Amino acid sequence: MLPFAPSAERNKDAILAGLRPHLARCRRVLEIGSGTGQHAVHMSAALPQLVWQCSELPGTVSGLAARLESEGTARTPPPLALDVAAPPWPLPAADAPDAFDAVFTANTLHIMSFAHVGQFFARIGEVLAPGGLCCVYGPMKYGGAFTTKSNAEFDAQLRARDSLSGIRDFEALDELAQAQGLTLLEDLAMPANNQLLIWRRAGG
Repeated sequence: MLPFAPSAERNKDAILAGLRPHLARCRRVLEIGSGTGQHAVHMSAALPQLVWQCSELPGTVSGLAARLESEGTARTPPPLALDVAAPPWPLPAADAPDAFDAVFTANTLHIMSFAHVGQFFARIGEVLAPGGLCCVYGPMKYGGAFTTKSNAEFDAQLRARDSLSGIRDFEALDELAQAQGLTLLEDLAMPANNQLLIWRRAGG
């Protein structure tokens, strides 16, 4: 049986609607923390011009690889074993002809430590082509405040399990993005108290 995440099934259409106009001219997308691969299969089917490159932590790619083999296409190549906190990523450099013109991640930044969030943005600076997009989905805080009581409760659950995890401040993420030459294009409110943040890198 393939791995299955109910949340990925619930949010895939809303995320696709938010991403579609921005990814219309993109050709190569790198997904960080692809999990079960449900997003990759759904997005690549709806956006036939895209090659959607999945990645997951070393040692956790087997279920993801099984889904891509079963439900994917030639545009969903085998997943990469990739650790955000282990630079450099074994990927084309930002100035290479085959550099990625978009990076996407969903529900990962509140799981990793903030130090690793910093590594995530630093690595994006190394692999994202000029003019490329960085797309982040998940819950956010604004000005240090939670958007809903349920998000505050979720944050408490995260920190009880791992004190280094937790819902991130939008302002802190935007500062990290700006340090890599990324400018915010959209901050879209999504179902279930989530946001979709889309930055564009200068150039291109």
